[in-house]
Amino acid sequence: MEKVLGFNELIIILSGIVMGTIARIITLRVDTRQNPSYPTGCFINVVIGTLASALGAVAIPALLGREFTAVTFIGVAIQHFREVRKTEKSSLEDLEKTEYSKRGAAYIDGIAKTYESRNYISMVTSFFVVLILTIFSFHSILINIVLAGISGSICIYLLEKITKGKCIGDICEIRQGTISIDHSDLLVDNMFVTSVLGTERSRELFLNEGVGFIIKPKSNKFRITLENYGQRQAMLFEATRTFGMKRYGFTRKNYSKGVIILAFVPIIHDTDAIINVIKETPVLENSRKINTIMNTDIGVNENE
Repeated sequence: MEKVLGFNELIIILSGIVMGTIARIITLRVDTRQNPSYPTGCFINVVIGTLASALGAVAIPALLGREFTAVTFIGVAIQHFREVRKTEKSSLEDLEKTEYSKRGAAYIDGIAKTYESRNYISMVTSFFVVLILTIFSFHSILINIVLAGISGSICIYLLEKITKGKCIGDICEIRQGTISIDHSDLLVDNMFVTSVLGTERSRELFLNEGVGFIIKPKSNKFRITLENYGQRQAMLFEATRTFGMKRYGFTRKNYSKGVIILAFVPIIHDTDAIINVIKETPVLENSRKINTIMNTDIGVNENE
């Protein structure tokens, strides 16, 4: 006998798909990082999020109908999401040579993993919504839609809270430094950055248009994260990608003072906005330490 999908089941599945898609849209970050790009990159991410939602939404009805092969499709979908991550990673690596400064392998890996995880957020959200509606199903369509909205919102909030990482602004204080030149040496607040300014033109360019920033961790324990090369590369990339770079871009550790110096010559000269962009740079997974270390007072009272 041919199985026919009932109207109530259809509403439940569609509610799950809608909430899962909304979850993907909410987690879609279109900001100064321009990742994904707009509008093409956004459209691709929404479509993949909708497909992930559809797979999560049909899982419960399929299991209730003893269609255990549905689990196989979920497994195939997960493998597909892994391929999406690899594709995104490969695409960003190919674009490295076109940027003002490189993202770096650590940042690219973090972006690719984030894209994959957000598809899982869509799938889990739709699965949870359909599960709730299946258990607490009402005859009123309006009540079911409201229930889907409430349960989906709770799931999205919890998943986003769990997966949300820190930004540089959470662990560091950032201020503008004073640029000075000593022969061919570039200094920011009298701290050495580089010695490549050998021509008069390069020195004048940095003195007239260059910017320098001092990034100081709020405690010594955060130096472990901040002084990671991939993390420093990510901060420079975000600043130069957003405001452009006429020439030169440097990051430098100052071991004695425990700070990072970031200096470059931007196309758009807005120091306050540059500071805000650096603050919004995500703390990379490979540079972030486990919570038992990051949430303790280790290093707080140590001398800088």
